[in-house]
Amino acid sequence: MCHIPVFCWISSTVLQKLLEEDLRAEIPQTLTEMYIHFLLIQINMRNQKYEERDPEKLLQSNREVIVKLAEVAFKQLMKGNVMFYEEDLIESGIDVTDASVYSGICTEIFKEESVINQRKVYSFVHLSVQEFLAAFYVIYYHFCTTMKALNFITLHNVVKAAMDTALQSKKSHLDLFLRFLLGVSLDSNQRLLQDLLTHTENSSESIRRTTQYIKEKIKDGHGLSTERSINLFLCLLEVKDQTLSKEIQEFVKSDKHSEKKLSAGHCSTIAYMLQMSEEPLDEFELNKYNTSDEGRRRLIPAVINCTNALLSSCNLTSQSCEIVTSALQSSNSVLRELDLSNNDLQDSGVKLLSDGLRSPNCQLEILRLSGCMMTEEGCGYLSSALSSNPSHLRELDLSYNHPGPSGVQLLNHKLEDQNYKLQILNLDHGGHYRNVPGLKKYAFDLTLDPNTAHTRLIVSEGKKKTTCVKDHQPYPDHPERFIHHEQVLCVESLTGRCYWEVEWSGWSHIAVSYKGISKKEGTESRFGLNENSWNLYCCETIYCAWHKNNNTNILPSSPLSNRVGVYVDVSTGSLSFYSVSDTHTLTHLHTFNTTFTEPLYAGFGLYNDSSVSLCQI
Repeated sequence: MCHIPVFCWISSTVLQKLLEEDLRAEIPQTLTEMYIHFLLIQINMRNQKYEERDPEKLLQSNREVIVKLAEVAFKQLMKGNVMFYEEDLIESGIDVTDASVYSGICTEIFKEESVINQRKVYSFVHLSVQEFLAAFYVIYYHFCTTMKALNFITLHNVVKAAMDTALQSKKSHLDLFLRFLLGVSLDSNQRLLQDLLTHTENSSESIRRTTQYIKEKIKDGHGLSTERSINLFLCLLEVKDQTLSKEIQEFVKSDKHSEKKLSAGHCSTIAYMLQMSEEPLDEFELNKYNTSDEGRRRLIPAVINCTNALLSSCNLTSQSCEIVTSALQSSNSVLRELDLSNNDLQDSGVKLLSDGLRSPNCQLEILRLSGCMMTEEGCGYLSSALSSNPSHLRELDLSYNHPGPSGVQLLNHKLEDQNYKLQILNLDHGGHYRNVPGLKKYAFDLTLDPNTAHTRLIVSEGKKKTTCVKDHQPYPDHPERFIHHEQVLCVESLTGRCYWEVEWSGWSHIAVSYKGISKKEGTESRFGLNENSWNLYCCETIYCAWHKNNNTNILPSSPLSNRVGVYVDVSTGSLSFYSVSDTHTLTHLHTFNTTFTEPLYAGFGLYNDSSVSLCQI
């Protein structure tokens, strides 16, 4: 709200008045409290203008004026109107001959506009004022009548009906009204408005039921837009409910966010909560959240209030860097470690990040941009940023990029210069072939090892294809050959980051294994049934991930593809499988997170008449 000039003016009016009367005055903590104080100030100003000195008559007059204006506000808000005419005022009992009087005595609430098409037009000074008065009118009317015609029995029913209406609306015109409605119903705010409300009631039970209903809506999350999910949380703030904040903090610190898939609405709420939290989050690992790419993008703003932001391998682009840059430039930035590796940020994204790095507010100590499609141009941006702010960054990882000789030279000078804090610079595994999008930058050439192939497997096409046949082949004995299961390993050891693609037919196993896996009978030699191997089983209808004899069935969201991509990052212990479409679009199937303790090798398992081919990338 602080970006709205009228709200800033309302806030300054309220704060100035409160502090003039008492420097120790309690400052409004919610939006509703701020608007209630503003309304009371306007009523007090009206009293000073009004000639009537009888307190009871003044009170009655004030109530009549405000209630009639509130009725107009409510009825016109329900119609979606922010400007209205004389007949609208008459409908709410306002004498059009006195409308200018209403405008004159409540100049900061209600105003008479110029004539449009020979008709006078009226409005409130701001839509938020209309929404506040509309909420006041609903509570006033509820307290004064049974509202039987609308089947509203309790205050909870009133708010719940309004909430359902707001959530079902395609527009967001009732969001702020809903916040005010909850706020006005609070006992403490009823007391502030006691001169205007002819009746009050204890709302604690209704508030309890309503907050529970809101939490259920937030936790369900489906169908909620970013704005709606955040607005529900703001509704809880209006009634000063802090339990959701604690729940989300605990949720983020636990592993619950990886169990159930989070909607984009969930992610918006979590990000907002983390931004507003008084306590910065120690570590924010974006990839641990079980959500869509859109959900992850909505979570990024949370980095502004965390110490260690791990955003690697999240399909982020240069646009995402704008949000991260604002976090680095923040006057109270707490971000000390940032990992954006394996995102195709390119030089344009690095340029945006560099704008944040050169900010005097930035105190980042560790930056990882490994595998981000950065060239010597990006190195220039980083070098310039370090020149502007040399006192904090001590570790910079730019491996798996294409810095070129000039980029390497630029950054090495910073490493050697004692005026810079930089101590660790990683430029390993660079080259022009890293400057391609997606996982293909880690393409790794594999060949099948005939010495490990079961005797029913034929290795062909330059050791790039294997087929399972009925007859045993006359292979010589070899200690590395699989004896019981129709399996084969590749020759090359997997190091660093590797990606390869496989086409399969029939029932097949696509695996990664330690070379020391048993080659004899039993589960110890079958890919995925032991601790020495990780396996994706592929058939015509389903995928299934196996490790240590535990399996996870994977139902594809799109037609099953006979091409699978495999990505392994040995150092981080990450192994991922992807379905590859005809258009080369990757769909994530499963990821194993572990610690690899031995050299890794790609492997394949087959059944009768099935085959596997290593693809050229």
